[in-house]
Amino acid sequence: MTIDILIVFGILAGTIALFISDRLRLDLVALLALLALLLTGILTPAQAVAGFGDTTVILIAALFVVGDGLFQTGVANAMGRWLGRVAGTNELRILVMTMLVVAPLSAFISSTGTVAIMMPVAVSLARRAGFSPSRILIPMAYAALIGGMLTLIGTPPNLVVSNALVSAGHAPLGFFSFMPVGLMILVVGVLFMALVGRKLVPARINPDTSGSHRQVSLAQLSSEYLLLPDSIARLRVNATSPLISRNLAESGLRTRYGATVVAVQPWPIGRAAPEHAQPAHARTQLRAGDLIEVQIPAARVAELVREQDLAQLQVDPDAELLNRDLHIIEVALTPRSRFIDRTIREINVRNTFNVTVLGIRRLGKPLAGDLAQIELQFGDTLLVAGSSAALAPVVQEQRYFGDFVVASIPRELEERFAEAISPRWPIAVAIMLIMLVAMVLGWLPTMTVALLAAVAMVLSGCVPIAGVYRRMSWESLILIAAMLPMSTALQETGGAALIASSLSSTLGAMGPLALMAGIFVLTSLFSQFISNTATAVLLAPIALEASLRIGVNPEPLLVATALAASTAFATPIATPVNTLVLTPGGYRFSDYARAGLPLQILILGVCLVAVPFFFPF
Repeated sequence: MTIDILIVFGILAGTIALFISDRLRLDLVALLALLALLLTGILTPAQAVAGFGDTTVILIAALFVVGDGLFQTGVANAMGRWLGRVAGTNELRILVMTMLVVAPLSAFISSTGTVAIMMPVAVSLARRAGFSPSRILIPMAYAALIGGMLTLIGTPPNLVVSNALVSAGHAPLGFFSFMPVGLMILVVGVLFMALVGRKLVPARINPDTSGSHRQVSLAQLSSEYLLLPDSIARLRVNATSPLISRNLAESGLRTRYGATVVAVQPWPIGRAAPEHAQPAHARTQLRAGDLIEVQIPAARVAELVREQDLAQLQVDPDAELLNRDLHIIEVALTPRSRFIDRTIREINVRNTFNVTVLGIRRLGKPLAGDLAQIELQFGDTLLVAGSSAALAPVVQEQRYFGDFVVASIPRELEERFAEAISPRWPIAVAIMLIMLVAMVLGWLPTMTVALLAAVAMVLSGCVPIAGVYRRMSWESLILIAAMLPMSTALQETGGAALIASSLSSTLGAMGPLALMAGIFVLTSLFSQFISNTATAVLLAPIALEASLRIGVNPEPLLVATALAASTAFATPIATPVNTLVLTPGGYRFSDYARAGLPLQILILGVCLVAVPFFFPF
């Protein structure tokens, strides 16, 4: 073993450790690994940046835009609503139909986006049928991961192994090359979850309280967010109050009294009745006579009333907020959210989103104290209030590819989304179908077809150009581009050959099936803790080298590597798909393994039988 191999293995071990620790963003870890390879002289500058021009990266970026066209025009949402109409109220039927709808969707568009689209639909179906949404959300996430096994573009690992074949002088995999094995895995996965797996998934959320689409009152949420009835004060601004003509950002109410103004109802002095109430935001100016609804510790109300010359009115404990257009949603921070380790004050939520944070829960327990000073962590759920005009774009933008996942949405907002299908949806569907036909028939190189389709989505108005770069999954693209040189380093230094030699001399001696099983298990293990894309980038060259050493066709080993990379069933941290359902399902870490590990073993068995049949050694 040479010094260069030791250096590469050391960098690789540190990279994997950082991936697993989740202390840094995945793309930052990949860039650090890239710099380490560059500074140690393992790679030249040209080799280090080659990944950013790799066809796989460009292809994934283009496909992301195409998939976004189906989201933006409402096509994906419409499919979710169709499922809601035909699934009925039987738990088993809902589970099976949800998996059979989610899997094909994620075969052509982002699995993360598919789950984000379908999650509120699944929760609503469970609530209507009277069972816990926990019973259906993990199976839905598994279906999205399996759906990525159906087509070449279903998930990045498929493209990574196809590119590895091309780089080794072999023909690329076809668009539907994965389909026969993927369909067998889908059938096995649906049958397993329907007959056995759903009994292994616990009902963590009470079905009587799981409905997230109703308008929620502060009284109903008091037990979850410490919003006790006496923490809501209804006050009126007297004519001599120092708050008059000052906006809420300047008022200092939060810093001085821990008070958050939720709604303001203009009520000019001398007028018999108040005007229509409005949700409060940072620029809201207070005037004499205004009626304001304030979230404040009960012990501070008297001090606020006295010092700011306000009049306190009686509040009915069961009353809703002042404003009928003031809605409440719950959002949960994603693993790589920009808001992690930042406070509400630093994020400047009111100015950024025109909403108010009413409460924070961590690990299911409400946090007390000054919410503005609490540093947010992954998995925190925030209770957010705002008008439909403010919340609709927030939900629509962040729900799919943002910093948090929307865990509950009031019915009014959900219905607003249901109506938001663009008249351009036939164009988006046509572009997608033409792209698929062109890829299958090989009219042009796959990357060229995807780029043409992406440009067509933008030029046709299906994807607004202003939002393309904002919604682009830059973390995934940079992760792939920065990790591809690690594959080069493993090959250039002989590290991949060394690992492949060890596998070949042990498992390979027992035959190609044993070697395939070993590579599958190793890849599947890695995929539980680091992204499936990074796993495929690391293991593909090893599988390729191992196949050459025992003198067999590399296709079956590489296909098995791609399929194993998508079996991230046993933990909630390896893929955003699993993370998305963590909070809405109320799951614990171990819940994923209970159903996920048996399913991984079943898929290993399917691959050992089906892959050599469709991809002979």
